[in-house]
Amino acid sequence: MIATIGYAKATQDALIARLQGAGIGRLVDVRAVAASRRAGFSKRVLAASLGEAGIDYVHLRGLGTPKPGRDAARKGRVDEMRAIFAAHLETPEAQDDWARLLALVEEGPLALLCYCEHAAGCHRRVLSERLEAETGRGWTDL
Repeated sequence: MIATIGYAKATQDALIARLQGAGIGRLVDVRAVAASRRAGFSKRVLAASLGEAGIDYVHLRGLGTPKPGRDAARKGRVDEMRAIFAAHLETPEAQDDWARLLALVEEGPLALLCYCEHAAGCHRRVLSERLEAETGRGWTDL
């Protein structure tokens, strides 16, 4: 199973409960910067809490959206964000993390995490669509 999840309007407890309810065993953080002003969503705190809940945490920074892409997404310019992110996916760092993500998909159910509440205007959708095209596995937004 491939899922995506955003934490824009969630508490950490609610996010973990959604992951557990969906049978997700690994959360793949696809934020370029795994820090947050929202309590419980910075990398170390989130990883520790997920670990206590029996969910593995992996941060693939190379699959995060560069700042211009995040800015475009915040302004609702989804096509611009997609173009920026597509170019970013051609970088060596992104290619390395893409290969890691493909391997993780083979290991079991996972969810891609970033801030955006819904995948529709987010780079999580781009990643999920690419995963579906390469692996034949569908995806869902939790």
